[in-house]
Amino acid sequence: MKRNLLTLLSLTLLLTLSSCTIEVNDGDGGTITTPGNTSGVLPEGGKLSGDITSNLTIKKGNYTLEGIVKVADGATLTIEAGATFTVSTTTTSSLVVLQGGKILALGSASEPIVFTTAAKVPGGWGGITIYGRAPIKAVNGSPTAVSEDGNFITYGGNDANYSSGILKYVRVEYAGKKINDGTSETNTFTFYAVGDGTILENLVAYKGTDDGFEFFGGTVSAKNLVAYGNYDDSFDWQDAWSGQNNSNWFAFQTVTGNFGMEIEASANIDNTPPKISNITLIRDTNTNPETAGSVEISAIQFKRQGTGIFSNVYVSGYKNTGGKNAYAVLIQDDATNNNQVNANPSKVVVSPLNYVNSDNPGVWGYAVTNGGKTFTNTASVTKVSLVAGAWATVDGVNLLSALQ
Repeated sequence: MKRNLLTLLSLTLLLTLSSCTIEVNDGDGGTITTPGNTSGVLPEGGKLSGDITSNLTIKKGNYTLEGIVKVADGATLTIEAGATFTVSTTTTSSLVVLQGGKILALGSASEPIVFTTAAKVPGGWGGITIYGRAPIKAVNGSPTAVSEDGNFITYGGNDANYSSGILKYVRVEYAGKKINDGTSETNTFTFYAVGDGTILENLVAYKGTDDGFEFFGGTVSAKNLVAYGNYDDSFDWQDAWSGQNNSNWFAFQTVTGNFGMEIEASANIDNTPPKISNITLIRDTNTNPETAGSVEISAIQFKRQGTGIFSNVYVSGYKNTGGKNAYAVLIQDDATNNNQVNANPSKVVVSPLNYVNSDNPGVWGYAVTNGGKTFTNTASVTKVSLVAGAWATVDGVNLLSALQ
């Protein structure tokens, strides 16, 4: 017995979340099972898996995440600063916060919360997805829709101020796993009908194979976002997302990348434009779209009645590629131009804008008829200012260096 107790100090621990018990390898090929304590603390080195049905705390340390982990209605997952998760890529893995569940992920600039993979290859897992209870407007104005993340969950609600918790100083790496038909992918961060009571600050989406951040309706706002090296769009939304207090968004597109921002409202003319102050979109030299010859090379695209009021926008590096023109702003269809751009007041505003080291300066691209809309370039607009630190550093590389 003494030998077994000593052995326990260095053993692999597994928390079985669905039953709130802790299983510990006893060193002799068996396990010792004990009830989870009232604080629900995952032991250092433990594995996060299954459904979280009661409150669970994860402290600073190293852990693994395996499979689709769901925070159930009524449960709160608390993750403290300095927790690092190595996510399994041998199965479909993701972290999903369901309606009624909450996540309190409270990292810091020097001790962020990190989700990564051992292989360090984009597309290894499904990233973080949160479902809230805020309003949406899906196709035909529907107040609900079914998620496209492989979970097939109906989302949408009527509580604009609903809180799904807090994400602060969280970095998610190498997400975007293919799902369903083998061509669709999950995003790095996905927010379905998330309410404005949720706090999203200082988040990094690093080298995912789909969008860095995508909002499906909801009212949540986000501050200090970094989208670095994502294959599709850095920022994307639909279903009439309407966050009003967003600031300091930075995207750095490198090697492979489509639009810096892709914006739509699921064809709903009546929508509330989100507001974002301080946006920097930088496209690295020799960055190409996922599909050769694609038009998805502009900094900001509006389509399907998409809207947005953006101020202090700095755009650099958007060059014509593959015979296609790159623009600071691309209005993709007549309906969006007529109903949103030309609304009084306009629901598509990108001003002041500084468009440098890019092609087609001084004109909004317009792909259907009528040519482009001219704008005045404002040289006084500078890049977003974000505080450097471990939260935005990967393998010794400062992800914010392009802002200097």
